[in-house]
Amino acid sequence: MQTRTRQQTDPASDDRPGTRERIVRAASTLMQRQGYDGTGIKQIAQEAGATLGSVYHFFPGGKQELAVAAVHRGDEEFTGILGETLAAEGTLGEALEALTRSLADGLRESGWADGCPVTATSLGTAARFPDIQHAAAEAFTRWQGLVAERLLASGMAEETARELAVTVVSTLEGAELAAQVCQDERPLLLAGRHLAELIALHR
Repeated sequence: MQTRTRQQTDPASDDRPGTRERIVRAASTLMQRQGYDGTGIKQIAQEAGATLGSVYHFFPGGKQELAVAAVHRGDEEFTGILGETLAAEGTLGEALEALTRSLADGLRESGWADGCPVTATSLGTAARFPDIQHAAAEAFTRWQGLVAERLLASGMAEETARELAVTVVSTLEGAELAAQVCQDERPLLLAGRHLAELIALHR
């Protein structure tokens, strides 16, 4: 899912600490907006304020290795957002509705450009690059685990909680993609509302 951070170009010299992080941020943002195939190494280097030599120094595997790092970054950032949301007071349904509103706001404010960096980077690459597919699958599994933990804490049976967690994450991903493509927040807002109703049925 979409993250809160945005790439900030830093033209500082390559020997400054933070070059690797700038490169990963640039790759994540560009692949989030353009996909893997639409993003080039030269563009990443320019956006990061780094040289091509620096990019290949930190990522000798080139764009494929960078894509894996970008997926991990998107995973870490959304894991933090999801964890904060689920830890908030109120029911899980209320938390998910708040999350979908936040995702919708972020999409709208970005001009519908910044969807889920994990999905945007991995779409179209899974069959070609198993390491990117594996990183994305790990992200979804982690997010499902966070939702399942919250459901288990509410007293839900384990099998039901884990199955429902898969449904929650899959619905959020699909709704965010639909909202981005249609440039309309309603798929996300409706998803939040109906997920809340679905969870309430299992209480």
